[in-house]
Amino acid sequence: MARFELKLPKMGESVAEATITNWLKEVGDKIEADEAVLEIATDKVDSEVPSEVSGILIEQLFGKDDLVQVGQTIAIIETEGDAPAAKAEETVAPVEVAAIEATIETAKETVSAPQDFSGSDKFFSPLVKNIAKEEGISVAELENLAGSGKDGRVTKEDILKYIENRKSGIVETPKAVVQAPKVAEPVVQAAPVQKSQQAVPVSVNGGDEIIEMDRMRKLISGYMVASVQTSAHVQSFIEVDVTNIVKWREKVKTAFEKREGEKLTFTPIMMEAVAKALKDFPGMNISVDGDYIIKKKNINLGMAAALPNGNLIVPVIKNADQLNLVGMAKAVNDLGNRAKAGKLKPDDTQGGTYTVTNVGTFGSVFGTPIINQPQVGILALGAIRKVPAVIETPEGDFIGIRQKMFLSHSYDHRVVDGALGGSFVKRVAEYLEAFDVDRDF
Repeated sequence: MARFELKLPKMGESVAEATITNWLKEVGDKIEADEAVLEIATDKVDSEVPSEVSGILIEQLFGKDDLVQVGQTIAIIETEGDAPAAKAEETVAPVEVAAIEATIETAKETVSAPQDFSGSDKFFSPLVKNIAKEEGISVAELENLAGSGKDGRVTKEDILKYIENRKSGIVETPKAVVQAPKVAEPVVQAAPVQKSQQAVPVSVNGGDEIIEMDRMRKLISGYMVASVQTSAHVQSFIEVDVTNIVKWREKVKTAFEKREGEKLTFTPIMMEAVAKALKDFPGMNISVDGDYIIKKKNINLGMAAALPNGNLIVPVIKNADQLNLVGMAKAVNDLGNRAKAGKLKPDDTQGGTYTVTNVGTFGSVFGTPIINQPQVGILALGAIRKVPAVIETPEGDFIGIRQKMFLSHSYDHRVVDGALGGSFVKRVAEYLEAFDVDRDF
């Protein structure tokens, strides 16, 4: 017999860890190649980890809710093999066991004291957060550090110096340095106190049901609050006449489905217009990192999708500007179907540069969507309605029935002014209203 180490696979460019949510196989169970062994969750999606070999699961190195790093061994599978292979494995087994035990202890410490920055009023860069997480530094400790960066921000050098002092036994120095000059400390603490006071009126009686948020809802909650605290949200609204689009889709949808094997909805038509507008206004295809603006080379459109359990996820159409309408329809349908079935991969939700959400699906005329960080804009598509409208003709104006909808554009006023935000959504509207009813698909 031989021992095979099942490792946590790489799940995307920016995904470094995952949480085990459920073991599908128990110790002693037989496993076939490509059969799912456990379920994991990242900060974006849930997925399964299949086995690369057939054999017997003889050891689980992590438990449910444990945090595992990409590349770490999570289980041992015993496979058919020759005796020398087994002996060689037995020789290094003590070393492996020791390393695994150390890894488990480290993971347990990390899980037992998770860092939750959503309640902090101070800004910490991703690098500082990662260092704090790896070194077991609490959010309270970070908040008490004296930052040498702009506006008192904690830099990499600040936290590394603190770690060095803490290891040397000098743990009170950073706290003392911060507390002494912090004259406005009562003002900073006012926000948490206010939050606590706001929670007091909530009462529960015998007829109420208390339901804990699931993991994804907690993540969504944190993302939404962080986005509002990070970006200065401004909205622009514009009404669009999409009568030509409605007529064209009605005319070709049957032939489209017959030829392409895909349903043709309004979403890919809208996404095509957004991609074109982003090429015209690259200033909307950016992200913000501190005092720096990052201009994105690719146009990757996020597509907000509601899940059956009521949660929300945003799969991404990569290089959307390079797709024709058929390609866009296939991408929209594929991501939408896999989102509803829970089959998205972590990489499917990474790398978005701008997001579109269809609030009209639920009958909303327009909305004020929250920006998907670190992007700087999000467009909400309202419901298409038949409305009376003034129609201008060479013979004069008259009232007619038209198909219209509202576009709601939320953008980050830190880097996007009204001229750019308004011009962008106007360009999207122009592309939609100029839709060619004689075009082929």
